[in-house]
Amino acid sequence: MSDVAEGDPDKLQTMEGEVGSDGGGGRHKMTSTPPVRDLFVQPSSFLVRPRAQSRHMPPPKLETAVDRDQRRALKTIRAFLKVRTSYDVLPLSFRLIVFDTTLLVKKSLHILNQNGIVSAPLWDSKTSTFAGLLTTSDYINVIQYYCLHPEELSRIDQFQLNSLRAIEKDINVTPIETVSIHPLRPLYDACRRMLESRARRIPLVDIDDETRRAMVVSVVTQYRILKFVAVNVVETQLLRKPLRHLNLGTYKNLETARMETPVLEVIQQLVHQNISSVPILNSDGVVVNVFEAVDVITLIKGDFYAELSLNVGEALQKRSDEFPGIYTCSIDDRLDTIFDTIRKSRVHRFVVIDDQNRLVGMLTLSDILEYVLLEGEGDDQKHY
Repeated sequence: MSDVAEGDPDKLQTMEGEVGSDGGGGRHKMTSTPPVRDLFVQPSSFLVRPRAQSRHMPPPKLETAVDRDQRRALKTIRAFLKVRTSYDVLPLSFRLIVFDTTLLVKKSLHILNQNGIVSAPLWDSKTSTFAGLLTTSDYINVIQYYCLHPEELSRIDQFQLNSLRAIEKDINVTPIETVSIHPLRPLYDACRRMLESRARRIPLVDIDDETRRAMVVSVVTQYRILKFVAVNVVETQLLRKPLRHLNLGTYKNLETARMETPVLEVIQQLVHQNISSVPILNSDGVVVNVFEAVDVITLIKGDFYAELSLNVGEALQKRSDEFPGIYTCSIDDRLDTIFDTIRKSRVHRFVVIDDQNRLVGMLTLSDILEYVLLEGEGDDQKHY
């Protein structure tokens, strides 16, 4: 034993005769039978330097068949994302709308509504460079700016998209998203970059072979990536652990509102908590709807400021008839059924509810993507 080797040789030489068991698992021969209280010799008592007492370690948890399937599914999904590119996610035909930074903010809003989209890449024609991604957060920033500076409201028609930077600095918010990735990079890299930047979508920017200038190819969203996985990776059916056993979603300090809550108050919640939706509850805590950041675009498409005085109930009545509805789940639902829903429906979040439809938590696509990419990632090489 290495512990004994460091002890006092004189003391060690007295051990002979009867066999006794020590507290460290070794066995020693003793010259005589000591009192009962001295039967168990602590090896640490022979050491010159003091040792901390060893802690009792619980036995390792046995891996179940469900655990193995879960780990296998996550490993397969990651391997799939590493061999497929962002180009692979794009449909055979698609439409891309890119805004020049000199475009008026109000006109850009009209184009988004007209085409049923909620974001668009920005292009600086003076430098021929990609200038970021315009999202609903930028319009919310403009609303925040005019709440702080109501005297500027008359200038809304003259504001250009390139003025968004000044607005961000004035209200001290996160700058416009500028993260991008080359379309031939692995899809796994695009996912990691989105998680690192907290972006929900990422533009694909290529380099023109002739001009050697950047060009925007398309925009890939978290939804499109997860649907791509759900359609092509059959191992998602092995994700049979329920949400209650996964560190997945948000279940504490949830932001909520009522139907009578003013829209501007909910917008403040979206901004301060950096979230994309707020569940709407009744007096019993039952989920009756969800106010989303994209609902803001519908409100300001006419008069930029007039309808922001509405309450949540009045605002939600202005939604398009094509609104897909609110998707819910319980903490007993499993990821395989979540992926099946993503494969079949255009969903961006799940409201976690109990049997009485009361709010339990929120599960976003960002949560799912982060779990798929990072959960047990360091353990992949430990299992064969």
